[in-house]
Amino acid sequence: MTSLNDWVLNEADLQSIAIGAGILGTGGGGSTYLAFLQVREQMRAGRTVRVRPLSDLTANDCVLPLGGIGAPTVGIERMDSGDEGKALVTAIEAVTGDKVTAVIADEIGGGNGLVSMVTAAQLDLPVVDGDGMGRAFPETQMTSFFIYGQATAPAALTDACGNSMVVTHATSATQLESMMRAATITMGCSAMMSTAPMNGSFIARYAIPATLSQSWNLGNAVLTAEKEKRDPVAAIIEQAGGTHLLTGKVVDVERRIDGGFVRGNLRIDGIDSDSGRTLMIDLQNEYLVAREEDHIHAMVPDLVCIVDAENGRAIGTEEQRYGLRVAVIVLPAPALLLTPVALESVGPRAFGYGFDYSSGVSGE
Repeated sequence: MTSLNDWVLNEADLQSIAIGAGILGTGGGGSTYLAFLQVREQMRAGRTVRVRPLSDLTANDCVLPLGGIGAPTVGIERMDSGDEGKALVTAIEAVTGDKVTAVIADEIGGGNGLVSMVTAAQLDLPVVDGDGMGRAFPETQMTSFFIYGQATAPAALTDACGNSMVVTHATSATQLESMMRAATITMGCSAMMSTAPMNGSFIARYAIPATLSQSWNLGNAVLTAEKEKRDPVAAIIEQAGGTHLLTGKVVDVERRIDGGFVRGNLRIDGIDSDSGRTLMIDLQNEYLVAREEDHIHAMVPDLVCIVDAENGRAIGTEEQRYGLRVAVIVLPAPALLLTPVALESVGPRAFGYGFDYSSGVSGE
């Protein structure tokens, strides 16, 4: 059912959202370019992408979260079939007996911020203006949905070859992540998943709000700066309230696929006014921590974002290479990720670091 407040996207909107979702992806979430092409093809086939505000959801809505899982370096080389989301909807409806009335991105970051739109267009469903992270994170349990009480099952997984799996019971969200990750590895380290459907009231309370709108605003800021020949990095910071850490050149990339993740680190040497400085960036699918010698400038869940210094486009972990001129910026984490219970799941200690979250100050 169409709502009077639904935002019907056009291709220009989609371009802005793709740029903004790339920035919010903090290096992960999959290729926004490939996801953009998939959604654009749905539009050009005459289908509609409708974005629904959280305020229009009701307790009777059945909202299904969708997103990719796996290693970004694999996902950029292995194209989706395009029908994975439909298969997930069918699988979940068969288990629950409930009709899905809307879809939502598990994470707004990267291509995962857009892939739910493909399914929404195919099934004429609205996609909700929000998500479960306000960025990208590497693990299934790291969503505001799970942090605040989403059920662990039923969940489903499928790949481009038509393989599928439904989880009917998981003892915890962390156990669900382990099960999904193991299955994803057997599927070639790239798959699409859904966690349990949620009602509209739960989504309205615990989704990170208006992140598709935020992505559009970020992307529009970059495109406007480009058109007006202004600094796109400054435009991003102005729009999102972020901090510029350093502009520099990538001089070393250590990257490997380990346990279904891309892990490693980057070394970025400052140039121009930042000459003589060096940032080290830790990554696990996404950029986690930015440090300069023994000083930690930024850490999860704040967003460490790396963009092209000239055009403001995000550079994913799988795209980093020697010689790129980049700007490192930090955007503030959503409030729902900064509560004590949330930091247990998405703070530095959740990634194995020996220090607690602190915004903009040094750690161990």
